[in-house]
Amino acid sequence: MQPTFSRRDFLKFAGAAGVAALIPRLTAKQLTAKQWTATGHAFTELAGFDSTLSAYMQARNITGGALAVTRNGRLVLARGYTYTDDSTDLTVQPTSLFRIASISKPLTSATVMRLIQEGRLHLTDKVSQFLTFTPITGQTVDPRLGNVTIRQLLQHLGGWDRDLTFDPMFRDPLIAATLGVSLPINRDHIRTYMAGQSLSHVPGSTYSYSNFGYLLLGQVIEAVTGKPYEEVVRQKILNPLGILRPTLGHSLLTGRLGNEVKYHSQYNRPTVFNGSGLQTPAPYGGFNLENMQSHGAWLSSAVDLVRFAASFDTPAASPILSAASISATFGLPENIAPASYVPGSWYYACGWAVRDWGGSNRNTWHDGSLDGTYTLLVRRGSDATNWCVLFNQRDDPSGFGYADIDDQLHAAANAVSAWPTHDLFSEYLSTHTTYMPKVMK
Repeated sequence: MQPTFSRRDFLKFAGAAGVAALIPRLTAKQLTAKQWTATGHAFTELAGFDSTLSAYMQARNITGGALAVTRNGRLVLARGYTYTDDSTDLTVQPTSLFRIASISKPLTSATVMRLIQEGRLHLTDKVSQFLTFTPITGQTVDPRLGNVTIRQLLQHLGGWDRDLTFDPMFRDPLIAATLGVSLPINRDHIRTYMAGQSLSHVPGSTYSYSNFGYLLLGQVIEAVTGKPYEEVVRQKILNPLGILRPTLGHSLLTGRLGNEVKYHSQYNRPTVFNGSGLQTPAPYGGFNLENMQSHGAWLSSAVDLVRFAASFDTPAASPILSAASISATFGLPENIAPASYVPGSWYYACGWAVRDWGGSNRNTWHDGSLDGTYTLLVRRGSDATNWCVLFNQRDDPSGFGYADIDDQLHAAANAVSAWPTHDLFSEYLSTHTTYMPKVMK
């Protein structure tokens, strides 16, 4: 009997270079088992974006993706892409919700900068002015922790190394055992645990990506305003831009929203919601999304994120931040002296990665990655073009990389010879509500 290959097996064993050679061995039914669907308006001038997403997603067996592109502040493309034979997968629309993972950080940063603009915070304020750090009995606080500033948290200069020991957002069983509490843990448990850990660097001296630092920023926002983090982000950032859909996500499949994609991973992990050690699909219980709210828990559509990104394109006209606040957001971090900066080198500013060649020629971006999620938001200053791409998967057996989408979208944008002049924002940003009915599958 002729063996049956899924497309995933096909790519795993053949590799991209061997696809053409193996196609004759596969039946038409096997090649068309999964259906490719694109939603939203298609435009001939921008067909390169569609072909890029089609090839990228099908090569990796990604079931859901979304892409939105702005040019000179106008939404010129908004597309949803689906490649699946699974009836529980959502047919992705341009407005479908995805976990955006670390693209949550620019939202948190903008909220902090808005509070600074209002005089309620200062970049030089110490975090310890707003939050207490009380370790468990037998542990002591690193005295340098009292010197960590708001600016250092924004720029990942707080002093914590990024490894499994010092990224507590993925160490739930260890934290629960250390504190003598039951799973699931909460954000305060994480802060208590970290209060007893030594810093790896002098605050302000060394860049090291820290999810924990952005957890603290979320708690500072709550301490300063007396309101829940999510409410403040809506009030200060989202509502002024007419963005109503984004919301904080939930860890478990039972919390999936009606307009939210289903996440996929080839991995299972022990649940972090009880001490049973039972394996669960990695995107649904392998980590605690609720604890990640200010660094990785937002759900959004690609359309909403490019609306947010475009709000910085013309600083004098931004509805959310002043020109001075935007300049501070994207400026050099405190550990890089202006005289030593090499134009075009990358650095992490306040919630954004940056390459600055001078003048308007500055690219800023942020990506995001969790089990079941890969995302990228890019602002290209040289031609006022922004894009956001969201996927419901970050791993598969194909062996192809996921970060490749960055170069591929730059190439697609570079290949556009004549950009359309329409603006789709009025279609996609009106009369939508944030809260969707939950589904249980």
